[in-house]
Amino acid sequence: MVQFEVPAIVPADPEANVTDLLEKRVEATPGLALFSVPEGEGWRDITAADFRTAVVALAKGFVAAGIQPGEKVGFIARTTYEWTLVDFALFYAGAVMVPIYETSSPAQIQWIMEDSGAIAVVAESSDHFTRIDEVRGDLPLVRDVWQLHLGAIDTLTAQGAGVEDAEIERRRAIANGADIATLIYTSGSTGRPKGCVLTHSNFVELSRNAAESLKDVVNTPGASTVLFITLAHVFARFISVLNIHAGVRTGHQPDTKQLLPALGSFQPTFLLAVPRVFEKVYNSAEQKAEAGGKGKIFRAAASAAVEYSKLQERGEKIPFGLRMRFALFDKLVFSKLRAAMGGKVVYAISGSAPLGERLGHFFHSLGVVILEGYGLTETTAPATVNRADKSKIGTVGPALPGVGIRLAEDGEIEVRGICVFKEYWNNPEATEAAFHDGWFRTGDLGSFDGDGFLTITGRKKEIIVTAGGKNVAPAALEDPIRANPIVGQVVVVGDQKPFISALVTLDPEMLPTWLTNNGLPSDMSLADAAKSDAVRAEVQRAIDHANTSVSRAESIRKFTILPIEWTEASGHLTPKMSIKRNVILKDFAGEIEHIYTTQPVQTTNVSLG
Repeated sequence: MVQFEVPAIVPADPEANVTDLLEKRVEATPGLALFSVPEGEGWRDITAADFRTAVVALAKGFVAAGIQPGEKVGFIARTTYEWTLVDFALFYAGAVMVPIYETSSPAQIQWIMEDSGAIAVVAESSDHFTRIDEVRGDLPLVRDVWQLHLGAIDTLTAQGAGVEDAEIERRRAIANGADIATLIYTSGSTGRPKGCVLTHSNFVELSRNAAESLKDVVNTPGASTVLFITLAHVFARFISVLNIHAGVRTGHQPDTKQLLPALGSFQPTFLLAVPRVFEKVYNSAEQKAEAGGKGKIFRAAASAAVEYSKLQERGEKIPFGLRMRFALFDKLVFSKLRAAMGGKVVYAISGSAPLGERLGHFFHSLGVVILEGYGLTETTAPATVNRADKSKIGTVGPALPGVGIRLAEDGEIEVRGICVFKEYWNNPEATEAAFHDGWFRTGDLGSFDGDGFLTITGRKKEIIVTAGGKNVAPAALEDPIRANPIVGQVVVVGDQKPFISALVTLDPEMLPTWLTNNGLPSDMSLADAAKSDAVRAEVQRAIDHANTSVSRAESIRKFTILPIEWTEASGHLTPKMSIKRNVILKDFAGEIEHIYTTQPVQTTNVSLG
């Protein structure tokens, strides 16, 4: 059994809770700008001291409203400053927040509120309120529903004016490290969401150790970031807590269509994103260059960037010709991309799915080091992450301090340490099944190199076994295909079938530009595009590229382009945009069967099925 365990570098404090992180930040740097909020064309700073003042005032409002220590409060909202304000106000009031994805359906909201036993809920907008109202009759425990857009923060703050400071101090100090800090429900990619009990120590000890491990990113003067990933997800939630501990100035932009203008005015030093964001940045730049007749230049620049980065990473000498080409492309292409991201981004933390070496090397050549990491809701987000001073593109890095990673005999990744959750809420059977000798079974498969850098190779439950007995990890094929600009999603199939095939959907956001660049009507419907020879040939190219990395027995031999889009609303994607593989296999069983009952596979090329 291969095992790597890294000792914690910050002594544990079992009495500390999340509120202590803010208290110590205010004590150290009361005047430091901890947040910036949009104001006119720019941003208005909020100091650490001012943030604490607002947190305590809102906490008093929750106390005045009757919220008791340990009670659970649901929260559904977009990613804004107010999200973290409410989060910390509930911590200071002694309550436990239960975050809900802003895109959740009424049925999903009902399940989370009901299962958690939440007695109140904070909603951002009338749309969120309407969804809650639809199921409120089935939630007898819910006493209050507050709506931010109707002035709930001001109202609660006014109501709490008579609550003494000593009461807030008493409440915020009640919880110790072993107590529940929040109840976060999994995204439900493999069934009904389970509530993960994350403790105060999970956040406190992980924040303190991660801040030291990533000090070049978060512990440098002027460190700043714009959060746009939903804070209901543990990835962004942990970073928001880490930023308060480390003193990182944080802005928010819930509308990803406004992300580039926000980056331009805010000028962050690091970003937090999922691989799909980096794919979109790259693909948009490529298609924009194509539209301007400079597609060939862009692709040459990208090729040079990847080659340059690979040589750099290996410590090899870069040939004079490549250095000259790179310098030219840096001026023509890369400088414009850097400017589009605000001009100051040095690092990006990526998680949730594999990034791919090509994109990692491309952004590295731009001067943006993407630190890919790995974790789950059950590990409070990061269990491993690449370091600023030593990263290996294509891996998710070594274990964080205070964390142990090992591989079971079948290659499953198991984790223990400061980041691992306490239990599944109200589900002792699932909790027992999730642990093996005190190690959390992630369900993911991986491998280590000699330095302890982890590479994710697949998901245990998703391994396909063909009729010929060949084991195939879908992610190895799906990730490179999904990187193509016109591909929205892809699901590889073939369990107990004679060969591997794929279901593909198109990206409705990127498709019009690609169609225009290829002399086709930009308003072509998804159904018509699915039948287009040019579109199918482009998908074929993406699949041919993916097939080069696997054996013929593992390669995709046929595929079908579906005339629809998979979305969260359709029930085929989770809130973090991961595919619900089991739902897709069930809903498109007919299309899958058609692949295997139509014309035979060609041996010279992949048929378009």
